[in-house]
Amino acid sequence: MDENCFYKEGLHFECQRCSFCCGHSPGFVYLSKRDLDTLCAHFNMTVTAFFNKYCRWADYYYGEQVLALKEMENYDCILWNQGCSAYEARPIQCSTYPFWAWMVKDKEMWDECAKDCPGMNKGRLWPYDEIEKNRQQYVKNIPLRREEVEAMMKKEEE
Repeated sequence: MDENCFYKEGLHFECQRCSFCCGHSPGFVYLSKRDLDTLCAHFNMTVTAFFNKYCRWADYYYGEQVLALKEMENYDCILWNQGCSAYEARPIQCSTYPFWAWMVKDKEMWDECAKDCPGMNKGRLWPYDEIEKNRQQYVKNIPLRREEVEAMMKKEEE
């Protein structure tokens, strides 16, 4: 553990069910292979059917396009309906919030993000190990590239 880590003693967070992280402003929920597999199983859908109903392409680094969930007109996540319709199968990006690498980079960033999230700095104390586990999951959760998804859909056709 880095002794200078601002969260070495843990951080308080408890979701307040405000849904701010699930919408209200434009954003992207990128989907990895694990996310897509889990969501397809949850909804009992093929990749093609799931893509057509719930997904879009999002511009990513270096001109790549990756898989992301659609948003509704008000910017809420397509899976949001008085709660997450796929909570048990929600993407890693969602389940690791607010312990994303860039959000826990330093105390200033954490406190800045806490201005938008009423659950940050409240509720249960998350120990360093749990925060790190979530941070690492977030970092390792690589979105599927367009070519990868198109190959999966083509394979379903065969």
